[in-house]
Amino acid sequence: MSTPTPSEPDDEAPIVIRPRLARKVGYGVGVLLLGASIAIAILITTFDLPNRILFVLFGLGIFWFCHREASVHLTATREGVEVRNLMTRTRLEWAEIIGVSFPKGDPWAHLDLADGHTLAVMALQRSDGEHGLAQARHLVELIHDRGEAHPPSEPPQL
Repeated sequence: MSTPTPSEPDDEAPIVIRPRLARKVGYGVGVLLLGASIAIAILITTFDLPNRILFVLFGLGIFWFCHREASVHLTATREGVEVRNLMTRTRLEWAEIIGVSFPKGDPWAHLDLADGHTLAVMALQRSDGEHGLAQARHLVELIHDRGEAHPPSEPPQL
């Protein structure tokens, strides 16, 4: 049994693209700050109970935000793409996507849409270096294979 190539993915298995560095840093910072807020709530004896609870809730809020940042992803299925950014989740059909742009200096890639708009894809991050660029190229191949929208006349900026 052969494994699927990037241009011929398995029909059943979705392709999930996640950032590497943002996941490590997000969860690391989240755990560190949550632990610090719990330690402060326990160790500082001048705090009364409501202040201790608020300190722990503050740490939980920071951890939740770090989790949201660390869990951004793009899921590609046979039907389309789901982009999960920091606070939003967007579903697109392949026909709605023209291409991927990843201009130098931008922290993450963008999907170029058929209606003329762009959609940030925080899962494809420049901080991941060559790995992020390779994932963007893989997404370009998927768009070319599955998309129906007419591509722009110029090549994608990767």
